[in-house]
Amino acid sequence: MSFFTSLFTSWSGLTAEQTRMDTISNNIANVNTTQTAQGGPYQREAVIFQTWDPTQNPFTPPTPPTPQAGGGYAQALPLGVQVSTIANDTTPGRLVYEPTSPQANANGYVVYPNVNLVTEISDMMGASRAYQANVTAVNTAKSMASDALSIGRGA
Repeated sequence: MSFFTSLFTSWSGLTAEQTRMDTISNNIANVNTTQTAQGGPYQREAVIFQTWDPTQNPFTPPTPPTPQAGGGYAQALPLGVQVSTIANDTTPGRLVYEPTSPQANANGYVVYPNVNLVTEISDMMGASRAYQANVTAVNTAKSMASDALSIGRGA
């Protein structure tokens, strides 16, 4: 694996995890949004990742590598990750009895978003740790390249 390949792999992870953290933040910000411009409560969003090899067309999904009989792979393994889509979670929202609310239905219940704060915070912690792991990988690659250059200088 080359220096630039490792940087690209970490960069793609940083970009994908940043999108994931932004989406989770949006979910948390809308935890009590009972009415959106489209009508109805806010729907939780989830980021879907897929592998990505920059040598392939970035607009088509990558093909999985095929193992060879003697070991190894017929083609290179994917080098990074990308956001495939940001999907709406279609699970129903929670019902809260608020008969005085203008959004209440005939039975006095308001439909709140399907956002669970515990789930969102644990997802945010995972995304943050994955982001930090990619930062550490970038810093390690930079340090190794710097050390290799200093060997060449005779230091």
